[in-house]
Amino acid sequence: MKIYQRADPEPEGNRMPLSEQEQRLLDEMERNLYQNDADFVATVGGRRGKPNYRTVVIGILVAILGIATLVTGVVIHQPLIGVLGFAIMFAGVLLVIAPPRRLASAPTRPQAKSTTPRRTGSFMDGLNDRWDRRTDERGQ
Repeated sequence: MKIYQRADPEPEGNRMPLSEQEQRLLDEMERNLYQNDADFVATVGGRRGKPNYRTVVIGILVAILGIATLVTGVVIHQPLIGVLGFAIMFAGVLLVIAPPRRLASAPTRPQAKSTTPRRTGSFMDGLNDRWDRRTDERGQ
């Protein structure tokens, strides 16, 4: 039996070390990425910890009630009752999948004051400016 080993795509001799400025730029990009990712998670990921079982059970019961209303509307040939049953069922499913967030239970993060002044341009504008400065420095 032959065991194949993956070849290293960049052998040790072909790697080029980063300059100090490139390393600083890479570190800053990484910090910004982690900061933006943390802000995104704090904004979008509101559910943490254990789920609220009471809300899940109520949502399941509402969904079952909606299914029963939908079937009743179909059996007695009343489309309006069937549509109402579907809406009730949909609301119950939404309650199970995404329970309502409570404003009081939302974790608050302390806002750290930055010692560096905030720029009005975007992150990419700052990178482009740095790139231009770097190429100007190398050209001289």
